Amino acid sequence: MLNEKLKNHHIILASGSPRRQEFFKNLGLDFEIILKPVKEEYPPRLTHFEISNYLAQLKALPLKKELKSNDILITSDTIVWHNNEALGKPRDEEEAFNILKSLSNTTHEVITSVCFTTKTFEKTLHAITKVTFKELTEKEIKYYINTCKPYDKAGAYGIQEWIGQIGVTKLEGSYFNVMGLPTHLVYKTLNTIVDIS
Repeated sequence: MLNEKLKNHHIILASGSPRRQEFFKNLGLDFEIILKPVKEEYPPRLTHFEISNYLAQLKALPLKKELKSNDILITSDTIVWHNNEALGKPRDEEEAFNILKSLSNTTHEVITSVCFTTKTFEKTLHAITKVTFKELTEKEIKYYINTCKPYDKAGAYGIQEWIGQIGVTKLEGSYFNVMGLPTHLVYKTLNTIVDIS
């Protein structure tokens, strides 16, 4: 449906995430994947969604100058916000364990920002989902890390994986946002972009 509306546009997804690529396929979109390396660092003054907004916009920078008039570039970033701190991807097993231990028996926020860039404008949106975990045992945390190796995931977990199935007791907001893309926002924004372009 949306693909027909976007037939005169060229969608570029600048993401190596298999989950985000799958979401775009499920939305019925034709898109091209173009990746350019970016050092994902942000100024320490930023907090909460300012961080994910900044990083989503940062990922668009290397491709901005190359955009053609019918291109729509989409970049995204997800962080886990807990105890007034952004939890990124764990570097090793110990860090993954410590992150998951800190999320145990608490509620945290998953924030995903999506940046839409064309030759003439840029728009960045974000979605926030509150996720509550049960009290996770050390054995459960170690089992999950050993079997799923969540080193490519913000907050050291994937909600669609084993730990999400046994550990998440409450969810407020978009489930898909926790997986890495607020698909409802992408759909709505692409419809809007086409209407104004």
